[in-house]
Amino acid sequence: MYEYLTTGTCSTKIHFDIRDNRVYNVSFENGCNGNLKGIAILTEGMEAGELVKRLKGVQCKTRGTSCPDQLAKAVAQATKTS
Repeated sequence: MYEYLTTGTCSTKIHFDIRDNRVYNVSFENGCNGNLKGIAILTEGMEAGELVKRLKGVQCKTRGTSCPDQLAKAVAQATKTS
């Protein structure tokens, strides 16, 4: 289980597993509960590089980041994917 401390978002922490270069069991602490559950469901079993490619750079308002962007950063860091 990986744990990532977020910055610039309402969520404060992301938990997830990586098996065979796929992402599983994504969960967020705090933030917009329904939206974050939706992100977790949609990314379940997704290949790590594809998740990073799709979610990297997604913005929330003028924050410069978002929960999906933070998840992409977390997965990239865990898998050394850019």
